[in-house]
Amino acid sequence: MKFIRDKVLRRELMFGVGAQLGSSLTVEMIGAAGFDWTWIDCEHGAGDYSELITQIQVAALGNAPPVVRIAWNEAPRFKRVLDLGASGIMVPYINNKTEARLAAQSMRYQPEGIRGVAQSPRSCGFGQNFEAYYAKANDNLLTVVQIETREAVANAAEIAAVPGVDVLFVGPFDLTVNMEIIKSFDHPEFVTALETVSDACKQHGKVAGILTPRSEYLTPWIEMGYTFFVVGSDSGCVTNGLNQIYGACKKFK
Repeated sequence: MKFIRDKVLRRELMFGVGAQLGSSLTVEMIGAAGFDWTWIDCEHGAGDYSELITQIQVAALGNAPPVVRIAWNEAPRFKRVLDLGASGIMVPYINNKTEARLAAQSMRYQPEGIRGVAQSPRSCGFGQNFEAYYAKANDNLLTVVQIETREAVANAAEIAAVPGVDVLFVGPFDLTVNMEIIKSFDHPEFVTALETVSDACKQHGKVAGILTPRSEYLTPWIEMGYTFFVVGSDSGCVTNGLNQIYGACKKFK
């Protein structure tokens, strides 16, 4: 298995692309394109666990390790995804330190956490690599919590202070909806929210991450201190590509 937690915590710029179509082929394309990590979306994406298995297997063959966004902050969801061999997990809709602590503990074996132990899963080499995996899992696995509400922004410092939380990842669409300024990514209130999250991460030695709706936001957000990015998705690339092709064709209709 390949891991990215050390690079992320060193605040290296890390660019990932979302795999939302449930396809192992697009996961392969993401890795072949040279991205640093693969964001497999099991919250809003089309795939389920049967697709997730092959997506994780394919991601492991390349150089863009898989971080899986689960659907909700529930310990059994972590256990299943980690046992399949994910390199990290992204947890949606974290609003306070209590929820952040549950996420961090669900990522880890005892005594730091509550993750169940088994030797048989894929992550442990089906029993062949259990000791090596178990010894390093708590240090290797990346814990990403999403900041998607006004409440979460207000609590950013206490969330960042939770041991085991590595990345505070802003979901710009959900956050602007919650702030009632939908998709207004240049709105002063949204910019202030981004600064609040970045400052909280700097204060507590954590990493600020965000999904970029357009590439033009990369420069200002990097300057603000963000280093962990989702910069697109397979569904978006396919849709945009098809629209461009049809745009060239429709003049002949």
